[in-house]
Amino acid sequence: MDYELAIDNTPDTIPGGTGILLLHPSTGETDRLDTDFLSTDTDHLLVVSTRTTAREVEQKLEYYEVDEDRATILDTLSIERGYTRRAGENIRYVASPNNWQGIADEAEQFLESHDGKLRITFDSLTELIYYADEDQALRAVDRFLELLGEHDAVGMFHLARGVHDEETLERFRERFDGVIELGEDGEVTSEF
Repeated sequence: MDYELAIDNTPDTIPGGTGILLLHPSTGETDRLDTDFLSTDTDHLLVVSTRTTAREVEQKLEYYEVDEDRATILDTLSIERGYTRRAGENIRYVASPNNWQGIADEAEQFLESHDGKLRITFDSLTELIYYADEDQALRAVDRFLELLGEHDAVGMFHLARGVHDEETLERFRERFDGVIELGEDGEVTSEF
């Protein structure tokens, strides 16, 4: 199954099972790319957030007019920070952002319980590295990419370019089918 990819300077479509690495400046505005990715040609979507709470993700989806009825949000911050959690069928929680196995288990449950065209966005690997470490983040990526292939889904994973050395960037880059780079000036380039 092919998925439309409505992001400038990228292929028109990508096959199911494709994982995309989004390299961006640490201060880059990735919300536009993320929501363009999520809102096109999608039946159900999962937003994994190690950077913001579910409430902030909801606000982003609403602002960019992504159909929230199709969205499931996986919040990895609220429990650790002691925030009040608003439970709902479309909001899931993992106790902390370093629990990559729990995050992957929730993603697997999402993929197994939904049909049609499924997209996942993971915002952000940089935060996962911060809370866990690079090797655990790589194991998480490998598991997610395996799940995408098993379920004919697609995913986009955020990584802040300026925060990591070139060796780290390459370790992540080599695992993905496509890399989208967001420049400081907002220009988008890609390699698939």
